[in-house]
Amino acid sequence: MSSNALYTDLSSYYDLMCADIDYRAQSHSVHRLQQLFGNQGRRHLDLACGTGPHVRHFLDFGYRSAGLDINQPMLDIAQLRCPEAQFSRQDMADFQVGESVDLITCFLYSIHYNASLERLRACLSSVHGALADNGVFCFNAVDKRQIDNRSFVRHSLDHQGSHFVFGSSWYYSGEGEQQALRLRIEKTEAGVTQAWQDEHAMVALDFIELQQLLQPLFEVQVFEHDYERITPWGGASGNALFVCVKR
Repeated sequence: MSSNALYTDLSSYYDLMCADIDYRAQSHSVHRLQQLFGNQGRRHLDLACGTGPHVRHFLDFGYRSAGLDINQPMLDIAQLRCPEAQFSRQDMADFQVGESVDLITCFLYSIHYNASLERLRACLSSVHGALADNGVFCFNAVDKRQIDNRSFVRHSLDHQGSHFVFGSSWYYSGEGEQQALRLRIEKTEAGVTQAWQDEHAMVALDFIELQQLLQPLFEVQVFEHDYERITPWGGASGNALFVCVKR
């Protein structure tokens, strides 16, 4: 087995790596939350949009949807998937929009890609500035105090004659404002296995700290991380869905 680092570009593997994600259920749940808490507008922006699967569903729901990401190869795939959408290569910590939007989303814990509290504050400020009056910012997050370093997610599939195994896990040292997302891909073809691994620096904070950052800018509602039903967060789970209405 050979092993290499995944330094920059996951675009060729991204859709396979996320093949078990129910993008439609996630998008529909946030659409319902926008109907409940938002201004009923249909201008949508997806932060860290990747290859655009969420944007595709919001377009199909009748939104005027756009996306941004820092990875141009992923944006190229997104544009093919969603030719009617606008995509831009921008950092979500410091982005600009041509006109205000009614809904901003950030799925798959991507809010943590702001790798420090300073960059997270900048991101929240950019979101606030981009939203229309009573616009909604919706994202999911993980509480650093509840990360189990022994836990990981793993799935496998066959694609074009190769067998792939994808794994991911959170790691938090127990102190400080950084955690890590660890990724591993194994590809077996003709009996030969190659492995790639990478570690992404992510911002770490607990939900009390996160709400303190959000509340000067937004009215904040926190829900259980469940895209099938809308249930207020009970305070026990380490994953939650944040719905933030612009003040």
